[in-house]
Amino acid sequence: MSEAINIGSIDSIDEGEAIVIPSEDNGTKEDIAVFHAEDGNFYAINDECTHETASLADGWIEGTEVECPIHAAKFCLKSGAALCLPATVGARTHKIEVKDGELLLYPETPAV
Repeated sequence: MSEAINIGSIDSIDEGEAIVIPSEDNGTKEDIAVFHAEDGNFYAINDECTHETASLADGWIEGTEVECPIHAAKFCLKSGAALCLPATVGARTHKIEVKDGELLLYPETPAV
């Protein structure tokens, strides 16, 4: 398991919103989007849509899914699975946990 990165308070991401943790801050080659889903939980997946270059953090969150802002591909925030065309490849997930009101991100450690 990778080292945890404290990315801030749970209050730093409003429900239904997302933030991007840039690659230079998360220690990987990819930006990671952290979502505060409508189910109240936090999820982390690679920020770039697997279909075409677009930030998933800029997409629309509905329940535990995010829709790409470019071509409407949808991804499951829990598993990273591509849920509809045009995306056919899922997004990589990363473990995230809440501890003492803080968000801890474990880059490159799968969420599931």
